[in-house]
Amino acid sequence: MIAQAAGLAVLAAISPTALLLAAVYLGSARPRATVLCYLAGALLMSVAIGIVALAVIRAGGFSLPRHRHDRYGLRLGLGVLLVLAGLFVFRRKPKPVDPDKPQKGIVGRLMANPAPYTAFLAGLLVFGPGVTFLAAVQVVATANADLSETAVALIVVVVINVALVWLPLLAYLAAPDFTSRHLGAFNAWLRRNGRIILASVLVIAGIILTVNVITGLIQKG
Repeated sequence: MIAQAAGLAVLAAISPTALLLAAVYLGSARPRATVLCYLAGALLMSVAIGIVALAVIRAGGFSLPRHRHDRYGLRLGLGVLLVLAGLFVFRRKPKPVDPDKPQKGIVGRLMANPAPYTAFLAGLLVFGPGVTFLAAVQVVATANADLSETAVALIVVVVINVALVWLPLLAYLAAPDFTSRHLGAFNAWLRRNGRIILASVLVIAGIILTVNVITGLIQKG
């Protein structure tokens, strides 16, 4: 259960926007405080979504043995939704970005004013409900596990989900110059290939859930 949920959480963590904001905030006037506030917002939103989603799914009884087919139906539905979302992202033609113009939207405005309070808001916004993260949470919620196992699994999913915030921060604390230089280059590559990466992540997560359903039905059929 934890291994499968952690695998989906890794896919959920791959976010060009999350890493871009981390790079911008590490280059701000107060990098440590700003990224810590960004991390606080990301953790708060991830924990809140995880607890709410887990409570809703558990309230539906999907973790009970007699609801095995309902549980697999939920996973299959999420799997198909992820694959369709990935195909949509892949086929969508992105608009060309003019580097001389400021980015539009709430994230662009928060990025243009890097400060602890805007970083906290960015963490809340960027780590809002995502289908891949919800897929990881549903693996935990539908497992027939006790409270302690469920809590540990949910913590693992949340920590992995915000990895592109705390990993750059730890790297920056260990080697500021090296991290700033290479994080900027890596982020530029990630932005160029962000659409393909996101589409691939969604499709892979959908395939994982679909294969899990097929395997489970075969083994317990």
